[in-house]
Amino acid sequence: MDMMEAFRPYILSFIPMFVAVDAIGNIPIFLSLVEGTSKTQRHKIILDAVVTAIVAAVIFMFIGKWVFLLLGITIPDFQIAGGVLLFVIAARLLLPGAQKSVLTSSRDKDIGVFPLGTPLITGPAVLTTTLMMMNSFGVAATLVSLILNMFFVWITLIKTDTIMKVIGPSGIRAFSKIIYILLAAIAVMMIRIGIIGAFIK
Repeated sequence: MDMMEAFRPYILSFIPMFVAVDAIGNIPIFLSLVEGTSKTQRHKIILDAVVTAIVAAVIFMFIGKWVFLLLGITIPDFQIAGGVLLFVIAARLLLPGAQKSVLTSSRDKDIGVFPLGTPLITGPAVLTTTLMMMNSFGVAATLVSLILNMFFVWITLIKTDTIMKVIGPSGIRAFSKIIYILLAAIAVMMIRIGIIGAFIK
């Protein structure tokens, strides 16, 4: 029982992060970005993307709170605003014909950094979730969850062709829709916790 309690923060921070990152949902966009590249180039793009995504999230983890202090923003303020933002993102992604990014036409040599690393992998949803998880479960649990999720992203992108063959484009779209609904539910939870923190003492 004590072991489960010790792992509880890691599990509870991993799940929202997994939903926000949406590694499977990035596959179609990733394929359009790397079309025509060699296997070596593709692996470099993936490495650049994962490193960029981790660095962006970690920097935000540690400077986000200082920015809030400077601006006089409280944690409940951020919970409410972050929840609303996540809900809007989830709602837009659930709309028919919605694209996770309008940057899929990029063919720049730095596509691993932009748009793949950020904002596709580490975008507003991941940044918001990262800071929320750090406030709820601490730096260690959030950092471990972030690294594990980024490792999963790396594996997913490396094995993109295999995943596409197994579940197909329709399967990926269905999986993504489920993920977006979960993201919307997490957003509602954040708003609820923020309201309780701000108005119910």
